[in-house]
Amino acid sequence: MPMPTLTPDRLDDRVARLHDTGAWHQIVTGWDLTAAEPVRPVSPGTADQLPGRQPADWRDLLSVPVDQLIAESVRALPAAAPRERPLPGRLGAILPDRLHSWRRVGQPEVRPSTHLAHARRILTEWGWQNTPYRLRNARGARCVCGAMLTAHRLGYGSLDTVDRAGAWLVAELRSRGWTGLIGLWNRQPGRTADEALALIDATIERAARAGQ
Repeated sequence: MPMPTLTPDRLDDRVARLHDTGAWHQIVTGWDLTAAEPVRPVSPGTADQLPGRQPADWRDLLSVPVDQLIAESVRALPAAAPRERPLPGRLGAILPDRLHSWRRVGQPEVRPSTHLAHARRILTEWGWQNTPYRLRNARGARCVCGAMLTAHRLGYGSLDTVDRAGAWLVAELRSRGWTGLIGLWNRQPGRTADEALALIDATIERAARAGQ
């Protein structure tokens, strides 16, 4: 299946426009606020209804049976992480991404935070670069936006997921006082690979805490 042509700079423009929409601001507003702790009902006969009496057992403080709490906790555990396909080797890093399109077959949709984790792996294994207006350099290293596009072309997330992941990156940059595009940040003189990875790590946490 032919992949839409999308360059790092076009992606940068798309995610910046998405971030500036009112709908996106509704998504990110309050993502870092902690909800108030729920008030559990007190079972009849507990210490709260008999002043001065200490509970005979910690189970007296529970509003539901212990077995039910355990069962609910087990159900809430995250599913085992799917087995990841290894990245193509160093030759794969320098080949055109369209040659990897077969890897999208059978791949499920992922959340923006998961997509960014795959982009981070690409930067770690294939390298980071800050050459302007290029998806990758001669060694196959990517810029931040280039790594996101490559992650998509390797099967990790739809184009809509890429847009939302990029908008989360913009949100993280805005929280740090950066008002420009991702690519301009990536190309700043003195920028390092460690800073690029740290930006992605912070964005992954921000998106994951918002359920994305």
